[in-house]
Amino acid sequence: MTIETHTRLPTPTATAPEWRDFALCRVTDPEAFFPETGEDGRPAKRVCANCEVREACLAEALAHDERFGIWGGLTAAERRKHHPKRRR
Repeated sequence: MTIETHTRLPTPTATAPEWRDFALCRVTDPEAFFPETGEDGRPAKRVCANCEVREACLAEALAHDERFGIWGGLTAAERRKHHPKRRR
């Protein structure tokens, strides 16, 4: 899987939480963060590994019980495994 990146950040919106304005995924193909079953999620995880707001992203995913996608460098299954108290 090839991840497409863009050369400039989109203009932040007034309603977006501040951390999102600095997320590397803003300039990456969003589909990379929602791999189909059997697809490799490592390219998205590499983006997360270099992102300065990875922890804020993960915290938001846990707070909102995100059940799909890679957030803060973790898949939904990894989030459930490492943060079981957040499971519903």
